[in-house]
Amino acid sequence: MYQIGEREKKFMAMAVELSKKGMQGGDGGPFGAIVVQGDEIVGEGWNQVLAHNDPTAHAEVVAIRNACTKLRTFQLTDCEIFTSCEPCPMCLGAIYWARPQRVFFANTKEEAAAIAFDDSFIYREIEVPHHDKKIPFIPMPTESAREVFKLWEGKGDKHLY
Repeated sequence: MYQIGEREKKFMAMAVELSKKGMQGGDGGPFGAIVVQGDEIVGEGWNQVLAHNDPTAHAEVVAIRNACTKLRTFQLTDCEIFTSCEPCPMCLGAIYWARPQRVFFANTKEEAAAIAFDDSFIYREIEVPHHDKKIPFIPMPTESAREVFKLWEGKGDKHLY
């Protein structure tokens, strides 16, 4: 089990303060996040869904984008993320793609659900067959799409992530 110290408490307080700032500013829901490399904050974000009319502008995604731009990388392998709430499915996916060392969160997804941010529907939908999803996903394979994958597979200078 990870030992929480004063450093972690300080960074979590900053993430929580961002959640409050964004919410009070009308930018979106009460969510904030920071990305830390060592003892330096390299990225920050708060929910900006309403501010930008962007359903992907969640705190963690904004913080990850901010950190990756600053560090000029697409992976945060030597970083930690502090977020005011347990990440939603989209943010969880973004976090795994960014590959930080660890994630600290304050409020739980159950607490978020209690204030009308309930992601349980999305978690359930992930497992539903495409044709039974609430928003149907319709396969439409094409040879040209497969050809692009074949080109990628044979590309000698590709950079895997």
